[in-house]
Amino acid sequence: MSQTPDAPTPARRTAIDRFLAVVEAGGNALPHPATLFAILALVVVLLSWVASQFDMAVAHPTTGEIITPVNLVSIAGLHRILTGLVTNFTSFAPLGTVLVSLIGIGVAEHSGLIGAALRRLVLAAPRFLLTPVMVFAGVMSNMASEIGYVLLVPLAGLVFLAARRHPILGMAAAFAGVSGGYSANLLLGTIDPLLAGLSQEASRIIDPAYTVSPAANWYFMIVSTFLVTGLGWWVTERFVARRFPDTPTTEGDEEIEGITPQETRGLLFALVATAAVTALVLWGTVPADGFLREPGTGDLLNSPFLRGIVALIFLYGVVAGVAYGIGAGTIRSDEDVIRGMGQSMSTLGIYLVLTFFAAQFVAFFNWTQLGLIFAVNGAAALTQLQLPGIVLFAGFILLTAVANLFMGSASAKWALMAPVFIPMFMLLGYSPELTQIGYRIGDSVTNIISPMMSYFALIIAFLQRYEPKAGIGTVVAVMLPYSMVFLAGWTVLFALWMAMGWPIGPGAPLQYIPAG
Repeated sequence: MSQTPDAPTPARRTAIDRFLAVVEAGGNALPHPATLFAILALVVVLLSWVASQFDMAVAHPTTGEIITPVNLVSIAGLHRILTGLVTNFTSFAPLGTVLVSLIGIGVAEHSGLIGAALRRLVLAAPRFLLTPVMVFAGVMSNMASEIGYVLLVPLAGLVFLAARRHPILGMAAAFAGVSGGYSANLLLGTIDPLLAGLSQEASRIIDPAYTVSPAANWYFMIVSTFLVTGLGWWVTERFVARRFPDTPTTEGDEEIEGITPQETRGLLFALVATAAVTALVLWGTVPADGFLREPGTGDLLNSPFLRGIVALIFLYGVVAGVAYGIGAGTIRSDEDVIRGMGQSMSTLGIYLVLTFFAAQFVAFFNWTQLGLIFAVNGAAALTQLQLPGIVLFAGFILLTAVANLFMGSASAKWALMAPVFIPMFMLLGYSPELTQIGYRIGDSVTNIISPMMSYFALIIAFLQRYEPKAGIGTVVAVMLPYSMVFLAGWTVLFALWMAMGWPIGPGAPLQYIPAG
């Protein structure tokens, strides 16, 4: 009589496993972000009717005008919704800026420039600098959307394997830079105009003339790049390396693809072209009468240079991408350039649908005056608490970090949160640009432990090549130290920045002072 082998005893679930199960279930229970905004737009319409039945009037903080809720459940409200549906979408600030930025970045990505530059960076690094270079490369890659996840993370595993270090160590460092350092960079990327547009829409609930530049957080981002690189280096060697010693557990069966002579020639062409464009920009901005300064005043902070920063992102992407393509032989005609632009647009179908419903939600919220009413009441409550500004922002950063566990899209979360928090902090005297920085910190630090992050499953698949039993818990266990250290370190930097009163970007102050 044959014996049936005993069934394997299921592994005991740890507290973190149970917590992750709750997070995953909660995130999966949410509808698609586009559906969520459609539902929220409808909720705002209904809420406007409820609010109009009660005395919710407040005095406008700058004009003193009495603000009352506007009922959209009415004939006039219906007419406004019907006639504004198209213009809400086409005039939505983030839409055009993201499209223009992606056209330029698309050329650089399609030509192979970004991929070759990343490989060149990590392959040229000496062994003892592999970790910081990998984190730094990850941070820099996030200006080009998903290429860091798709290219750099698996490449990091191969690079570390070739250096006789554990491949998961390299992938963790790269992932920490790509995703945990999402709001740090030396350059502006596609996320900057997107978030700035949403912040501008929200700020105009209080100040209709307020503008938020895509470069509003640039100074803070530059310093954050070196902070994230240093912290990521320390965490990798101090914590992660203990779990994954230098002797790999699995021998790799792939070789790292080196830089070909054609790619080297293309990178040289791109470097020369980028230097030429930079020289032109400096010619227009450094002299007091530069052609990119404000005519008549010579002002740089309120100049065509900063107002046209999205156009410059487009220009750099196209010029460098075309130059690389000509040098490397990946671009042979204008059709290749247009194809690169078209491919970047082809990935935006879902984004356009999301933007359509987000635009309706933001417009309805503004029409009803509810954003201003909530902001005034919320600011009054916070004022009575008399909490220091850094305490308020630390709470906001933590709230964003927790929300990011359940809703991965940075733009979707900010479209939801900005209309409430930006006006509220403006009434407390803090600028929209500063509030946006607080949001970006919270949104970045928990990307690497959020199962709702769109590339989380891909990261698990990469790790399973070297650790076949790797799953959600494995990724979180590896990345949790990065998340905690990034949260603490970035919050300390934020507090120091506030204490010193440094501007966080060109023409971007910490305080909001109403005009007039």
